[in-house]
Amino acid sequence: MSATPLAFLTSAGKRAAATVPLTWFTLGISILVCVIVAVLLWVGVARSKAHGGAAETVATPLARQDQSGLRWITVGLMLSAVPLVMTLVWTMAALAQVAVPPDNPGLVLDVTAHQWWWEVRYEGALPSDSFATANEIHIPVGIPVLVRLHGQDVIHSFWVPKLSGKTDVIPGQTNQSWLQAAQPGRYRGQCSEYCGAQHAKMAFEVVAESPAAFARWRQAQLQTAPPPRSPEQTRGLALVEYRCGLCHAVRGTNASSYYGPDLTHLMSRRMIAAGTLPNNPGSLTGWIQAPQGIKPGSLMPNQHLSGPQLGDIRAYLETLQ
Repeated sequence: MSATPLAFLTSAGKRAAATVPLTWFTLGISILVCVIVAVLLWVGVARSKAHGGAAETVATPLARQDQSGLRWITVGLMLSAVPLVMTLVWTMAALAQVAVPPDNPGLVLDVTAHQWWWEVRYEGALPSDSFATANEIHIPVGIPVLVRLHGQDVIHSFWVPKLSGKTDVIPGQTNQSWLQAAQPGRYRGQCSEYCGAQHAKMAFEVVAESPAAFARWRQAQLQTAPPPRSPEQTRGLALVEYRCGLCHAVRGTNASSYYGPDLTHLMSRRMIAAGTLPNNPGSLTGWIQAPQGIKPGSLMPNQHLSGPQLGDIRAYLETLQ
C-alpha cells in the first residue's frame, strides 16, 4: 500500500480512472484562475500607485463611460465560459461511467457499516458457501464487483479513493457502489461521513488479487476453525466461547454470535480494530485486554482477564488462520 493510502489523484481501478483526469483538470483550472486573478490584481494596484494611488481613485468621475473596462468584462466572461462548459460536459460523461453499477457483476458483496467497523458478507449458491469477514474486502482483479451497502446504526460513508468515490451508508435503505481493480494491491478505504467519536478509526482494506488467488482465499475462508492442539489452546477456546461468544462467531465452535466481527480467520487479516492496529501478538493482546483505551466508546468491553487467561485466549486466537 502506498505512503499516501487515501490519495485520490491516482487511480488503480476502472471507476476511479474515470474521475482522476477530471480532478486534475479542475485542479489545474482552479490554480490557473487564482494565478490570473492575483496577477491582474497586482497589475491594477501597481498602475494605481503609478498614477497617484488613492487620489486617482477619488478623482475618477462616477459617471465616466469606459468602454475598455466593459471589454475586459466581456472577454473575461467569454474566457471563463470555456473551461466551465468543458468541466460540465466532462463531469456528465464521468458520472455516466461511474454512477450506475455494472449489469452483470462478477461478484456481489453485502457490506454493513457499524460503529466502528465493517462487516463483509460473501454469499454463495448454498448456505455452506457463504461466510462473513470484517474490515478486509478481497476482490479479484479485472472483475466488476457490486457492493450493496447497509447501515446498522448511524449514517456512514463507504470510500476507497483509489478504486471508487464516496457512497453514503444509510440505516433503513440499501445503497449500491461498485469496484473494479486494474492491478493487484492493497487499497485503504475509510468511512468519510462523521459517525461518532471513533469515526477516524473506522477504516478497512480492499485486497485486489488475481482470480486464482481470490478463489484460494475464498475456499480457505469457508473452512471452520481448527481444533485446539495444546492444553493452553483448549483453555483459550473455552474462554473465547464463554467470554467472547456473546458477540463474536468462530465457526466450528459454540461461539456463534454475529454482533461483532467474525473471528474464524482472524489471523489471516493484516489489521485489527478496523484498521487501527497491525495484527501482531502485541497489538492483539492490547486490544483484547483494553479496547476502551484504544477506541473509547467502542462496544467491545474490557474483559479484566488475568495474565494466564489472556495468554490462553491469545494462544487459541493465533490458530485462527
